[in-house]
Amino acid sequence: MSTETIQSLRTSLCSEETPLAVRFRALFSLKHLAQTSQSPESVVAAIEAIAAAFASPSALLKHELAYCLGQTRNDAAIEPLRNVLSDLEEDPMCRHEAAEALGALGNTSSLEILKQFRDREGEAVVVTETCEIAIDRIEWENSEARKQEKLKASDFASVDPAPPMSDTGKTVDQLGNELMDTKLPLFMRYRAMFALRDLASPPDLPTAVPAVEALAKGFADESALFRHEIAFVFGQLSHPASIPALTAALGDLNEESMVRHEAAEALGSLGDEEGVEDTLKKFLNDKEQVVRESVVVALDMAEYEKGGQAEYALIPEVAGASA
Repeated sequence: MSTETIQSLRTSLCSEETPLAVRFRALFSLKHLAQTSQSPESVVAAIEAIAAAFASPSALLKHELAYCLGQTRNDAAIEPLRNVLSDLEEDPMCRHEAAEALGALGNTSSLEILKQFRDREGEAVVVTETCEIAIDRIEWENSEARKQEKLKASDFASVDPAPPMSDTGKTVDQLGNELMDTKLPLFMRYRAMFALRDLASPPDLPTAVPAVEALAKGFADESALFRHEIAFVFGQLSHPASIPALTAALGDLNEESMVRHEAAEALGSLGDEEGVEDTLKKFLNDKEQVVRESVVVALDMAEYEKGGQAEYALIPEVAGASA
């Protein structure tokens, strides 16, 4: 991909004059380039273009930048993510996503900073919990036990905060129990979560609806981080059976904004389902900015779902976006 293309996408992404939905499409284009370009220079240029947008005031955009950097599988993304995590003036939602992204990159050099913020007195709970999971993920990724595990093949190419549970033949009910067992480490509960996700794809699997229903129970958990991850997983699945739970989460004005915004984006991935767009439009003037912005992006995603466009991005060869 040419330097001019990356520079053009960077300009779109970093301009506060560009509509938010267009900036998101530029971001997903850059993420794809960072993941697939055969040129190391282009990969670094795409990562630097993504990181440049951390100057934006939009917490929604910045949290998505961090997520995309974690998906690049490239160590060039480590430094900007560390900078975001270390910035105590930054929105906790962005700092949490930076910590999660460092976990996704899996480099043991990140353990020190993750432990620092996991243990920092007065730290936001969402950051503490994310650092805990990210540490467990990096340690798992680099362990001997990891080499022995037989992981079930997944339909999803994303680097998840925790790998799906090993292919041990556990039932939906067994995984659902582990999902909700608060005595287990969050990392293990996340592994159950992503195993349930995989049992819900493709959507016509006999386990799909039961798995979605088991996941929906996660919205009752006391951890906002956990609830937001349930919504994220529903965005990946785009299963119609998740619509009632997502609608309830978005509509709960007492719910944390990081959960509501993720529910809105997940509904955007279901935009071709009857009534979803009307539901989203009700929240265009929500009191929370991150929810309002998420609804704008979700409605754009819904248009994409209905319109049959090839990809949710600015350049045609780009893979689809993640909620």
